[in-house]
Amino acid sequence: MINKLCKEAHEIAISKGWYDEPIETGTKIALIHSEVSEALEADRKGDKENFVEELADVCIRVFDLCGSQDIDLEKAILTKMEKNRGRSYKHGGKAY
Repeated sequence: MINKLCKEAHEIAISKGWYDEPIETGTKIALIHSEVSEALEADRKGDKENFVEELADVCIRVFDLCGSQDIDLEKAILTKMEKNRGRSYKHGGKAY
């Protein structure tokens, strides 16, 4: 299902002209970051509806990036979740 969403997000981005010119990966990552920042601002303002919408935008941007590079995001997520499952409690001594 996730890979289908990646393909669809990328197809929509193409159809809306976002790929008329080449886009660097760094630019795509910056766009993802901007959506995360918008989610942070919505959360700080207590605007849950906008917060949720911005989180969706984060996912859509990630899906588009993965769709544009033929990344099997679903497999990567499942592999990473399995890796995290085996980690120790608060591994690395991080506060969060």
